[in-house]
Amino acid sequence: MAVSSPRAPGQVSGGARLRQRRRRRVVGIAALTAALGVSCVLSVVIGAKTIPLHDVWNALVAPTGTENDLIIRELRVPRTIVGVLAGVALGLAGALMQGHTRNPIADPGILGITQGAAVAVVLSVYTFGITSLVGFIWFGFAGALLGALAVFAIGSLGRGGPTPVTLALAGTAISHLLQAITSALVITDQQSLDTYRFWKVGSIAITDASVIPQVLPFLVVGAVVALANAASLNALALGEDVARSLGHRVQWARRAGIAAIAVLVGGAVAICGPIGFVGLIVPHVARYFTGADYRWLLPFAGLMGASLVLLADVLGRMVARPAEVQVGVMLAMVGAPFFIALVRRRKLVRL
Repeated sequence: MAVSSPRAPGQVSGGARLRQRRRRRVVGIAALTAALGVSCVLSVVIGAKTIPLHDVWNALVAPTGTENDLIIRELRVPRTIVGVLAGVALGLAGALMQGHTRNPIADPGILGITQGAAVAVVLSVYTFGITSLVGFIWFGFAGALLGALAVFAIGSLGRGGPTPVTLALAGTAISHLLQAITSALVITDQQSLDTYRFWKVGSIAITDASVIPQVLPFLVVGAVVALANAASLNALALGEDVARSLGHRVQWARRAGIAAIAVLVGGAVAICGPIGFVGLIVPHVARYFTGADYRWLLPFAGLMGASLVLLADVLGRMVARPAEVQVGVMLAMVGAPFFIALVRRRKLVRL
């Protein structure tokens, strides 16, 4: 009869280690949820105009139509909702992109999504004279999806189908082509240039809350597909041959992942413009706490992305009061040095 060797003092069994890791992840999810709640409160309370807390509360639960009520209900609450939606979408999409492309610096531009949306927005202004977000949001969304489909179609040519290398190369080529088309259009039309310049900077400040229910169903579907893609990503991280031996349909898994990325980033970019660094930084930070298990990495990335966008937006309102700095600018200012620090610590970018 085999006798198990006694463990050294202080040594933890494999099962106990797994339980500790799972407990830490559950606590992490709870902490991130609480942080997101605090971020939402700050986003509603802090703004260009100082509003007492009791007036904020009254505006939310018992509005009477005052100026403060309108500011809270018509401006800050929709802005907070958009920040949450965009942050979750970009966080999830960033983790998916880095997983499927095996590229630790992948961002929405690598799949042609951002530039596809930009071309469509400029075309809507140039061709139809549309200048409002409600008018060109669907053009931006459609352009983002078409850009991603074009990259996937070109990256799928050949017997090997889409691979991380072919997708990255196709995305780079398509993005540069679309960027050239956008530049040619905005140079020849002042109205297109003005609208594109405002949209390009990236902002969650919206004046018409009707765009939220228009985009919300797509973002929900994209999030569900992204979370369902987690098991396949875990298998693909071991190599395509291993994933196939485990019963995963590699090409279908990759198609589902690219579709989720296109819908998530397309919706976020259409409503907010190209907000950078969220999909780039958040997955690395989340991976530091969760490891390479995408079943936990994706929820962590979504919650972190939402909190990051809201906090950056709040900071942008505080540094230039009574004016404000758009969230896209704040994320670039904060995100660039932070990402450099992440790259220097190689263990955080290992996929």
